Amino acid sequence: MGSLKNSGWLAALVMCASVATVPTNAQEMSFFRIGTGGTAGTYFPIGGLLANAISNPPGSRACDEGGSCGVPGLVATAVASNGSVANINAIAGGSLESAFSQSDVAYWAYTGTGVFEGQPAVESVRAIANLYPESIHLVARADAGIESVADLAGKKVSMDEPGSGTLVDARLILEAYGLSEADIEPEFLKPNQAADLMRDGNMDAFFFVGGFPAGAIAELATSLDISLVPIAGPEADAIADEYGFFSANTVPAGTYEGVDADVQTLAVGAQWVTSADQPEELVYEITKAVWNEGSRALLDAGHAKGKEIRMETALQGVGIPLHPGAERFYREAGLEIPAAAKAPAAQ
Repeated sequence: MGSLKNSGWLAALVMCASVATVPTNAQEMSFFRIGTGGTAGTYFPIGGLLANAISNPPGSRACDEGGSCGVPGLVATAVASNGSVANINAIAGGSLESAFSQSDVAYWAYTGTGVFEGQPAVESVRAIANLYPESIHLVARADAGIESVADLAGKKVSMDEPGSGTLVDARLILEAYGLSEADIEPEFLKPNQAADLMRDGNMDAFFFVGGFPAGAIAELATSLDISLVPIAGPEADAIADEYGFFSANTVPAGTYEGVDADVQTLAVGAQWVTSADQPEELVYEITKAVWNEGSRALLDAGHAKGKEIRMETALQGVGIPLHPGAERFYREAGLEIPAAAKAPAAQ
């Protein structure tokens, strides 16, 4: 009997101690996925940085004590995917809470135009932030005789995977230069798979849209002489004129081993998007967490493109409505909301 009394007393003591150590603002753990792209691209490592920035699992050290400055109780994870188009579809279907998308793909999805022509518009997609410019890379074997897009005729070229924004843009670029997939030997592979084939002599060129330096291209350049084919001239100007999401862009000399001169190309914006169904308060807190000082240090140190993720360009090129939570944060921060980014009025 005595032992039972002692056991009960001990249990009560442990219970009291446990209650005393639980903070009054304790929250249940919740999860928030960020759809990215292939692991060899830029989306995946940037997704990991942002996931770290907004996460603050239960029991974490307080922000002002040098701990996480993320959303209390939130655990965010970066999820590899096929890219922009697949990410938009996953958000529409509810299998991802958020994801990255090229600015052009997000706009086409929201309006049911472009690559989403003939499909129901994804009217629920909302923006959290514009992140950084994504350069269109056209990588070729140095000995393939490819000096312009027009030289792709008759060559074996990877256009990237179905569901990727790269594939959408590669088709637009071919068309602008008077080519179609019938004029090349198309493959539809991730950039790391295309790079492996190129290394073995079984691929002439591949497209990739992403922030530089891209891991798959940088790795390839250490073992094979490559060239970056310019996407410039009147054809590129026509693309930028017709589609306002494209802008002239330069990949600086030395970005990749053996590419010793600046290369002119086009770029689109990488944007972080979510669903209008996500709670306003959650997205507000996520947006707030991204732009705090702790996240700034994390982004600056984590990846070359992380330095370009800045609040002053967070609304640049956003052609779809902001999520109400994100819009509230930017208004409080004093940013002017572009007309195209204003959240629709409640029905």
